[in-house]
Amino acid sequence: MNIRTLTVLGVLLAVAGCASTSRVMLGQTRPPTDPALVQIYSTPPPGSQEIAQLESSSAVGFGTQGQTDAAVARLKKEAAALGANGVILMGVGSSGSPVGMSVGAGSYGSHVGGGVGIGIPTTQKRAAGVAIWVPNPPPADRLPVQTITPEK
Repeated sequence: MNIRTLTVLGVLLAVAGCASTSRVMLGQTRPPTDPALVQIYSTPPPGSQEIAQLESSSAVGFGTQGQTDAAVARLKKEAAALGANGVILMGVGSSGSPVGMSVGAGSYGSHVGGGVGIGIPTTQKRAAGVAIWVPNPPPADRLPVQTITPEK
């Protein structure tokens, strides 16, 4: 393999592994908000206004919870950039990535070469939702703080 082929292969693998977000505008944007304040909803809260339909994906990996969290975090970040303070989560799923590597073998005259092929199944997590503006968002659910007292 020559250096040009290796460079092209490297670029293709890098592009295949990139995380991304896409959007379809449904309403008016607002001034940007803090992504940490964007709440996730399973159903639209009363009075909410749709801003955009969003889809995001994580980087290529092995299908971990961290990838799911990254895809949802990307939804929240994009929603906040559009001025949303909520996202109605429509779904989270996985897709296989066509990333793989193989090495060939051959001979020419007295020159002989060999190699090994490796295929590692990789996954990309995807999340879809609708960025919304909620006029009076309910406070985020917080778990009660537990205090532990030492035994005497």
